[in-house]
Amino acid sequence: MYDVYSWSTSNGRKVHIMLEELGVDYTIHPIEIGRGDQFTPEFTAINPNQKIPAIVDNDGPNGKAFKVFESGAILLYLGEKHGQFYPKEITKRYEVLQWLMFQMGGVGPMFGQAHHFRRSSGEKVPYAIERYTKETRRLWSVLDARLADRNWIAADEYSIADIAIFPWCARFEWQGISLDEFPNVKRWYQTLEARPAVQTGMVPMQPRGT
Repeated sequence: MYDVYSWSTSNGRKVHIMLEELGVDYTIHPIEIGRGDQFTPEFTAINPNQKIPAIVDNDGPNGKAFKVFESGAILLYLGEKHGQFYPKEITKRYEVLQWLMFQMGGVGPMFGQAHHFRRSSGEKVPYAIERYTKETRRLWSVLDARLADRNWIAADEYSIADIAIFPWCARFEWQGISLDEFPNVKRWYQTLEARPAVQTGMVPMQPRGT
């Protein structure tokens, strides 16, 4: 059983999709970031960086509860523990890992900045909007080229790389992107969008089974 501390964000959705794909039991503990739940002593004890998501594996190593924070680390932990969506063969494993890092180091930060300056910033900053929109579009081009001759992001199989990237691409309209501009990403996106676990995981505050 997992305790999941999360909210309806792209990073939160990654973890919920993974848990749904694994079909494991978990309990949701909403951390409403808009009102500052992430700064409470209780949550800080789970994640000292005060960001969602975080999980507690109540059946962790040696039978002890184990805390994991950072969405990429959570995907790696779950993939390795359950032996799914994270290949064991070393070249495939590192292919998946490279694209997971592509999401963590590029897609997440850059798309997030595009969301902020295009939608949330109280002051319109043309330089920032142009900078992050341009970089977001470049990253979409990288993904489109990658998917030109394959169905999945890495290792010729559905993996945590796909799970990590999808929720960020789901906000394409926030980024000024049309899926029709990137047909290979669109095909991949629609394939993932049709998966039941993805559909449930994209509504992470919804109780499991409803």
